[in-house]
Amino acid sequence: MTHIIAEPCIGTKDTACVEVCPVDCIYDKDEWEVLFIHPEECIDCGLCIDACPVQAIYAMEELPEKWNEWIAKNFEAFELEAP
Repeated sequence: MTHIIAEPCIGTKDTACVEVCPVDCIYDKDEWEVLFIHPEECIDCGLCIDACPVQAIYAMEELPEKWNEWIAKNFEAFELEAP
């Protein structure tokens, strides 16, 4: 499983999560409105969850339903097919 960064990251793009990630799987591009976690690189450690100051990161299976669209957005950012 991977972790998903959802809507609360918009306008913030705080990189505290990047700093704690042991495998450097959180990416930022200027054209993205949020940071994204690479689903094939994420080791599901969860360190990014507590580091996020806006509570935007969730384990994919725990993502609130209102933000389910962010699963597809996350996978599309890396040109991968969402599960």
